[in-house]
Amino acid sequence: MNAADLGLPVDVPSTALFTDQYELTMLQAALRGGTADRRSVFEVFTRRLPEGRRYGVVAGTGRVLDAVENFRFDAGVLGFLRERGIVDEPTLAWLADYRFGGDVWGYPEGEVYFPGSPILRVEGSFAECVLLETVILSILNHDSAIAAAASRMSAAAGDRRLIEMGARRTHELSAVAAARAAYVGGFSSTSDLAAGFRYGIPTVGTSAHAFTLLHDTERDAFRAQVESLGRGTTLLVDTYDVAEAVRTAVEIAGPELGAVRIDSGDLLLVAHRVRQQLDDLGAHDTRIVVTSDLDEYAIASLAAAPVDAYGVGTQLVTGSGHPTCSMVYKLVARSESADPKAPLRSVAKKSLGGKMSVGGRKWAARRVDADGVAEAEVIGTGPVPAELADRQLLVELVKGGEVVAREPLDAARERHMAALAGLPMSAIQLSRGEAVIPTEYL
Repeated sequence: MNAADLGLPVDVPSTALFTDQYELTMLQAALRGGTADRRSVFEVFTRRLPEGRRYGVVAGTGRVLDAVENFRFDAGVLGFLRERGIVDEPTLAWLADYRFGGDVWGYPEGEVYFPGSPILRVEGSFAECVLLETVILSILNHDSAIAAAASRMSAAAGDRRLIEMGARRTHELSAVAAARAAYVGGFSSTSDLAAGFRYGIPTVGTSAHAFTLLHDTERDAFRAQVESLGRGTTLLVDTYDVAEAVRTAVEIAGPELGAVRIDSGDLLLVAHRVRQQLDDLGAHDTRIVVTSDLDEYAIASLAAAPVDAYGVGTQLVTGSGHPTCSMVYKLVARSESADPKAPLRSVAKKSLGGKMSVGGRKWAARRVDADGVAEAEVIGTGPVPAELADRQLLVELVKGGEVVAREPLDAARERHMAALAGLPMSAIQLSRGEAVIPTEYL
């Protein structure tokens, strides 16, 4: 299930003000100067991966499609712009009828990317494309950062389940987007009900320390929870004494106890002790869930521990140290007139300090070796070599203003797993390194 299946709008009446003022002032100047209708090509890419990362993960594409569809200047928005004097009346009149009518191509959600990859290509008039810059970047930079962190955590966790539980550590709307991106990156569930409602992500949750502290004894708390939620529930066992709590939990719920959760202490040591105690008490199938400010390194350090699932919050929703991907949205080609038949001309920024861009409307393909393992990200502006024709990465997302590539969120999740499996094995190493494959330009 996805947002389209639920028939839900975006979380605000319009996405039109999810932008920077200079998008509108550029529009006004272009309308007055007669260049607003020039056919243009914008591309989203990043010049480098976050330090130490070996690949990036495309996430947020579905949210971008929603945002483009809901980019509308209604009466309230136009009134705000008029009151502030942000643009003139001719521009307001143009905005009143705004509907994106161009084309969008991009890497499908869940795919991996590398420096220079044309992650998204937006084509149409300059006027209609330039307005989308900020909202597209805000979604892709945030969601792709979370998905990349989730992917690394998933690789570290192996076959063990990952639970997203970071809603209380970020903005309430960011929390929903983060849960979605984490699911794409390999997490299996979320504690955030808004994410479950909006995107159909499985939700989980039982109790916190406050529930235990509410009761006169831990025994009373456990009994109340088991009577309400059943023997398959997860009991939090580190409020007081862990060993005593485990003993009480099994006594009340029996060997059918679903799981125990550990949220503090030396997780490696405590998990081993709890597993041994559960087995001694006959609760061989009772699972162990650990939480407590985990990141991919902490998860990897617990690989030898008898842990069945990890709950991750702060480090996930902040991108595990890299909360953005530094993606940019650049004009790479434009026509010399408003004539739709006018040829495109490559344009590019030339700058010192590593902020140059490569002009031209680009394609991208991933070259693989004889074993089917990726060996290079190939990017070009001319004809696609025959040997790469069936390895192209960009797919059509919007055609003539109509979304043509909506898909269930599970499709993006599965695509990411397949894309990651096609990279060299060193891609999932947590040690710092460069991009796992090079970017080549033709």
